[in-house]
Amino acid sequence: VQLQAFGGGLVQPGGSLRLSCAASGGTFSGYSVAWFRQAPGKERGFVASINRAGPAAQYADSVSGRFTISRDNAKNTVYLQMNNLKPEDTAVYFCAARYGAYTTRSFQYSTWGQGTLVTVSS
Repeated sequence: VQLQAFGGGLVQPGGSLRLSCAASGGTFSGYSVAWFRQAPGKERGFVASINRAGPAAQYADSVSGRFTISRDNAKNTVYLQMNNLKPEDTAVYFCAARYGAYTTRSFQYSTWGQGTLVTVSS
């Protein structure tokens, strides 16, 4: 499966954005999908993941209650709804997929999309 992430942009603090991760090839419903992010000068970190059929999901503590991950297997797409964005959410966001159960560990994801930049600034 190949992934393409999009939907990033510039948003003011307190605003919202929805990222999308579109998949092509393979049987998408067999893949768990996660979002990771990397801020300038920092390591890539886990944001959220969703199991193959959804809606079971995991979130990093820093985004729990503000971000929601969801998926539409009919559209081969996973979404990350980001609300109440903070400047510290500024990063390049990547989606990743693995065949099997979801996990928070980046090294367990075999397929990665290109990143999409989210900038939270006034």
